[in-house]
Amino acid sequence: MKRTWWKEAVVYQVYWRSFLDTNGDGYGDLEGVRQKLPYIKELGADVVWLNPFYVSPDKDNGYDIADYYRVMDKAGTMEDFERLLQEAHAIGLKVILDLVVNHTSDQHAWFLEAKASVDSPKRDYYIWHDPVDGKAPNNWRSYFAPSCWEYHAESEQYYYHSFAVEQPDLNWENGTLRQEIYRMMRFWLDKGIDGFRMDVINLLAKREDLSDVADPYDLSYLANNPGIHDYLQEMHDQVLQHYDCMTVGEIPFVTPAEGALYVDESRRELDTLFHFQIADEMPTWDMLRFKEIQRDWYEGLKGKGWNSQFLNNHDHTRQVTRYGNDREHRIASAKLLATLTHTLPGMPYIYQGEEIGMTGVAFDSIDEYQDIAMRNRYAEEVANGRDAREVLTSLQLLSRDNSRTPMQWNTLKHGGFSKGKPWMSINPNYTYLNVETDLSQEDSVFRYYQRLIRLRRENPALIYGEFMDLLPNDPFIHVYERTLELERFVIVLNHSNHTHDVPLPVEGMELLLSNMVTEHEKLAPHEARIYYSSLRH
Repeated sequence: MKRTWWKEAVVYQVYWRSFLDTNGDGYGDLEGVRQKLPYIKELGADVVWLNPFYVSPDKDNGYDIADYYRVMDKAGTMEDFERLLQEAHAIGLKVILDLVVNHTSDQHAWFLEAKASVDSPKRDYYIWHDPVDGKAPNNWRSYFAPSCWEYHAESEQYYYHSFAVEQPDLNWENGTLRQEIYRMMRFWLDKGIDGFRMDVINLLAKREDLSDVADPYDLSYLANNPGIHDYLQEMHDQVLQHYDCMTVGEIPFVTPAEGALYVDESRRELDTLFHFQIADEMPTWDMLRFKEIQRDWYEGLKGKGWNSQFLNNHDHTRQVTRYGNDREHRIASAKLLATLTHTLPGMPYIYQGEEIGMTGVAFDSIDEYQDIAMRNRYAEEVANGRDAREVLTSLQLLSRDNSRTPMQWNTLKHGGFSKGKPWMSINPNYTYLNVETDLSQEDSVFRYYQRLIRLRRENPALIYGEFMDLLPNDPFIHVYERTLELERFVIVLNHSNHTHDVPLPVEGMELLLSNMVTEHEKLAPHEARIYYSSLRH
C-alpha cells in the first residue's frame, strides 16, 4: 500500500463547545481552540478534527445544521475560523471538519421550502411517504425516537428522520441535492481545510423495501443500502480527488468485508473509516472479543485500505471509565489504553482530555444531562412504567455526556473552562485531574502520550508494519507484534487489576517504553511495555 501523510498522522478531536470558553457565555468557541493550538501541537498531534460549528438550532449539539455556509454564534465568526485555520497551518497542524449530509435541521431553508408545498422544487430534497392504514409507513425506529417517521399534518405525509424529529434525512437519489452538497464541500476545501470526518456516511442510501422489520431495535436496516457506493464514488470523482485531503467515514453496522468496500484504495471512495464493533458489542471491556475484532479487521483491510483506532469520542464514554480502571489504576490504565490505540494497525485518534486521563461522570438527575438520545430514551422507558432511578442508572454508563463534560484545564472555578456558567456541569474531579496538574508531573499521562506519539512517528513499523496477535486466547494479557523488514516491536499489555507473569520470552529485546517506572519480573496491574529488536545486527 502506498504511504501517505494521513496514514502517519495522529488526530486530535476537539469538541469545541466543551474545550475552552473565551467570552464567558458558558460555551467553548473557535477562539478557544485557536488559543490552545500550541497545546495540541505540544502533545504531538498532526490533525485537528472539529465537531460541527455551523449555524444550528442545537437540538443535537450542532449535528442539526440549518446553514452549511455560516458559523453559529456560540462558536464565533467565520473570521474566527479562518484565523484558527491559518494559525494551525502555520505551526504544522492540519484541520478537518465534520461533514453532516445524511440530514439537516428542520430549520434549514431547504426543509422550510420542502414542507411549505408538495409542489416545492425542494420537496424531493427530503423523503416523504403517505400514511399506511392511517399510521406511519412501517415500524422502523430512529436513533433518537421510537419511530423514524414524523407526520406533517399540512401535507398529510410523513417525513423520514434517522435521528431526532428535528433532523429530517436528505434524499440522496435527487441529483440536484447531491450537487448542492458537492458545492458546499468545495466551499470549505477551497478555504484550505484538509479533509472531512463524514458523519454516518453509510446511511445516505435508504432501503427501498418499506416493509416492517423483525427487530426494530436492530438499526442496521438504516445503513449500507444499495446505491451507497455509487454516491461515494461520485463524491470522490467530482470533489475529493481534486484536493490533497483526507476522509474518514463514520460507518456503523459494518463487518470487515463490508468496511473494505468503503476504503479499498482501488475503489476510490473513502481513505479510512470508523467502525463500531468495539463500541457497539463491548459495553464493558472484553479482551477476547477485542482481540478477535482487531484480527478480523486487520485481515479484512490488509493490503486494501486503512483503519482507525479509537476507544472513545464525543459519542462514547471516556475510555478509562468504560474500558479501563478510572479509580486506583487510572493513570496506568489511561497509559495502557493509549499504548493500545497507538500501536495497533490504523490511524490513532485522541479525544480531548483523553491525554490527561479524564473520566466519565454520573450525574444525580436526568435534568443534568444534555444528551438528546439519553433524555428521549429515559422519557420513553419511564412512560412505559419503569422506575425512574433504575432507568437513569442503566443509561448512565453509555450516555454521550460522559465525554462531553468541559475540558479540565486547571483547579480554578469550572476547571478553567469558562468564567461563566458552563453549558454542562463539569466533572467534580477537576480539582485534581486537570491539564495544569498533569503537565507539572514528568511521568504524567500527557508526557506518556508525547513519548508514544514520537515513538510511532519515528518507527514506520508501528505504522505500516505487519500485525500478529501472539496471545489470542488469554483473557487478561494482550501481546502482539508489529514487523517491517528487519524491525520488530512486541507490545505487552496487562489489561487487568492483577499481576501476571510476562507471558513470552523478551530476553535480548530492548524495552523502549513502559508506563511503569521500573521493569519487574511480573507485569503490574495495567502495565504496558513496548519492546524492540532488530535483525540488522
